Amino acid sequence: MLFKKHVSSMERNQMIDITKLVRDCIKESNTKNGIAIVFCPHTTGAITINENCDRDVQIDMITHLEKVFPNSREFMHFEGNSDSHLKSTTVGASENIIIHNGDLLLGTWQGIYFCEFDGPRERTFYVKVQ
Repeated sequence: MLFKKHVSSMERNQMIDITKLVRDCIKESNTKNGIAIVFCPHTTGAITINENCDRDVQIDMITHLEKVFPNSREFMHFEGNSDSHLKSTTVGASENIIIHNGDLLLGTWQGIYFCEFDGPRERTFYVKVQ
């Protein structure tokens, strides 16, 4: 089954926890064992799995991505968001998560995040449950 989901970002660089939305797709599909593919169809957004207990981890990730890829006037791309494209490529467009006994097989501290690098925006992501 393929699910189309939406999130709203409030900042230029932000990590949005989408774990519950992905879990809802698993439940709706009634899949007990399989795989969930979470995909971002945007060139300035990304999907990642990381810690979901301490918010400081997300802040640290965004802060240091901004340091590694600052918004610079040296970029040639006319939209002024080349730093967002670089962050998106570095983090990646998708994640595959095992489904076991009807739930995502995530570690104790893991969550799934939509990474916004060019917000605020309304965004779409897809969940394919197999």
